[in-house]
Amino acid sequence: MTGRPAPRTPGGTAGPTGGTPEPASLVGATALELEVAAVRTHRHAAPLLRPFVTAARRTEAVEYLAIEVEVRAGVIGQGTAADTKPVTGEDLASITTAVEGPITAALTGARGTIAELSALLAQSVERASSARAAVDVALHDAWGKAAGRPLVELLGGAVHTRIESDMTVSLEEPEVMAQHAREAAAEGYRVLKIKLGRDVEEDRRRLDAVLEAAPGARLRLDANQGWSVQQAIEIIGAFEADGLPVDLVEQPVAAADLEGMAQVRRAVSTPIMADESVWTAADARRIAELGAADMLNIKLAKTGGIPEAMAIADVAQHAGLTCMVGAMMEPSITIAGAAHVALAHPAITMVDLDSPDWLTTRHPSGGYKVQEGWLALTGGPGLGMELLRPDQDPPR
Repeated sequence: MTGRPAPRTPGGTAGPTGGTPEPASLVGATALELEVAAVRTHRHAAPLLRPFVTAARRTEAVEYLAIEVEVRAGVIGQGTAADTKPVTGEDLASITTAVEGPITAALTGARGTIAELSALLAQSVERASSARAAVDVALHDAWGKAAGRPLVELLGGAVHTRIESDMTVSLEEPEVMAQHAREAAAEGYRVLKIKLGRDVEEDRRRLDAVLEAAPGARLRLDANQGWSVQQAIEIIGAFEADGLPVDLVEQPVAAADLEGMAQVRRAVSTPIMADESVWTAADARRIAELGAADMLNIKLAKTGGIPEAMAIADVAQHAGLTCMVGAMMEPSITIAGAAHVALAHPAITMVDLDSPDWLTTRHPSGGYKVQEGWLALTGGPGLGMELLRPDQDPPR
């Protein structure tokens, strides 16, 4: 990505990368105080067009919680949280308990800047990163609406930019994956994210089938922690020897095994991306210190909100790493929030934000669009989306 300004620190001074001072309008937005009048929730559900399968789970429908944060003057921001139990340990019940309990208690009646309210939210409950992220997106949406500005601009970016996205091909039989790759290529996607499993020979047949179906595609491979260190070195080395068009391999080994991932990175030339290994800026610093990855996958459901996501990107920028903003199987409000983050920081050069395209319905409208594999924001204050009504995608 080019042409995006460096991230800024609150208060109008240039961020750690240097640059010009903030415009007065942005300084005013940063200092704008919001008073939280109410936090509300409603539940939704949407079946998937086809099962989403990884080495860790199989998903056929998405149930999610919508969160509304209303600030004084009747401005409402929204966020969403879906079941992320395989990664964060949170299901819809625990997310609902966290939001309707300690988070609502901490925020209702609170007054402060967006930075102060986000900090209050972060302290309101331990763990519960998906729940906190959803509320934080709602807070930022309300902030943007109250300021009359697109969120991306308040975060230091520009609304009239775009970034190339990918389409995920989930873990299936080779012929099924080939068909899905063919369909993605027909829609204009040039980058495919391929979920791999633990059967090395079958994975190779999957890749061959995908490349035959979409011969011009570039591949991002996601092992979802499925390989040992030695397996990862051998598998990636074989892909390199055969000249496969692989742009990166995501989380090849267990999340906690940073030394092992560093060993893999030293042994291969294909860039290695950390996903489940990076939740916080402290994690990002540790990964950089160990040389464990070339790239970081930032997901709001892991970071617990936008400030920590931006902090990870700052660490990456200083360390010479690049970032992707990804998501789990989450609906479009979450994805819009992630898209604003992605287009606001120069260290973020990739996105993996295709989950709403797997849903049979997509509510609400607005926020962003994807055309021929390119994601762009559609403008408007906050996230730029219509409000999600309780009667849209009602629980089954």
